[in-house]
Amino acid sequence: MASGEMGSGGATTGVRGGGRGGAVPDADWDRAVELISSAGEVALACHVSPDGDALGSMLAAGAALRAAGKRVAASFGDRRFAVPRLLGFLPGQDLLVEPSGYPEAPELMITFDASTLDRLGTLAGNAGRARELIVVDHHPSNPGFGTLNLIDPAAASTTALVERLLHRLGLPIDEAIATCLYVGLVTDTGSFRHSSTTPAAHEMAARLVAAGVDTEEIARRLWDSSPVGYLRVLGTVLGRVRLEPEVGGGLAWTFVTRADRASYGLPYEEVEGIIDVVRRAEGAEVAVVLKEDDDGAWQVSTRSRGGVDVARVCSALGGGGHARAAGFTSRLPVEETMAGLRALL
Repeated sequence: MASGEMGSGGATTGVRGGGRGGAVPDADWDRAVELISSAGEVALACHVSPDGDALGSMLAAGAALRAAGKRVAASFGDRRFAVPRLLGFLPGQDLLVEPSGYPEAPELMITFDASTLDRLGTLAGNAGRARELIVVDHHPSNPGFGTLNLIDPAAASTTALVERLLHRLGLPIDEAIATCLYVGLVTDTGSFRHSSTTPAAHEMAARLVAAGVDTEEIARRLWDSSPVGYLRVLGTVLGRVRLEPEVGGGLAWTFVTRADRASYGLPYEEVEGIIDVVRRAEGAEVAVVLKEDDDGAWQVSTRSRGGVDVARVCSALGGGGHARAAGFTSRLPVEETMAGLRALL
C-alpha cells in the first residue's frame, strides 16, 4: 500500500494520458496493462448514485480481475451505501464493500464513469492517496484527474472502454461480465436511440449477446418494472412541469422533493428516470429535473436535443457530463438554482 501522505506519485500530480477530446493512445493502454498486471490488489470505484454504466463498468472489471487472481475491492462513495433497486440484478455484487472498508491508500485504484474527482464522493480522499490512479471514462468534460487517464469521449459508454481494457489484458468475458457490460452500453445509449450509438456500439452489443446476454430480461428489469409509488410520484412531478419557450430554445423543467418520495417510501434512485419522461415535451430544446436527495441537496439532471451543449452549462455550475446529457449539484433553493441555469442557457 502507498503511504497516507501525498507524494510525487500521488493521484493528483503527474496527470497524463488520454486527455480530453481524443482516443486513448496505445502507450497509455500498455501502461494500464502493466500497472494492473503487476498489482496484487486493485481498488475499484465508480461515481456516487451509480447508474448502469458506472456500476456495470466497475463490476465487469472487478469480476474479470478477480477471476485472474487479483484481490479486488469495489465501492462507491455514497454516505448511504446501497445499490439502486433497478440494478440489483447485476452479477458480481459480492465484490462490493462499504466505503468505510475501502483501502485507505490503494496501491492501484481504478475509477469508472466519474467525470471529476468530486463525483467519487467520500472516496475522493482515497483516490488522492492512491499510488497510481487509472481513470476510465468517456465524458468529454473529464479533465483527467488520474496518474493515467483512459478517457475517450467517442466511446458510447464507459463499459465500451472496459471491454477494450479486458481484451488488452487477455481476460475472457463470460456471461456475467457480458451482462454488466451490456447494461452500461444499453443505458448510456438510451437503448441505442442516442447519437452515441455508433456502428461500434452495435458491434459491441453483438459480441455481448453472443456471450450469452439475455437482452429481454435486461430490458424488463431496467424499463418495464416500477413500484406503484413511483407512478404516483411521477404524476405529482409531471403536474409541476413548466415550459419556458423563450429560454435556451425552449426549456421544460420540474422538481422532486424529499417529501414527494417520503409519501410513498421511494429511495432517491427511483426517481432518476423522470428526466427521460420530461425530455419528451414538444417545444423544449432542454429538459431539466431537480431531485432533492436525502441530505437536502438538489441533484440536477439536464438533457438536450442537440442544439444546446448542456455539458458546458453544467460544468459552469460545478458539474459536467455530455453535450446532450449532463448534471450538477446545487444547495440553493429551486428558484435560485433555476435562475442560474436560465442565465447560462
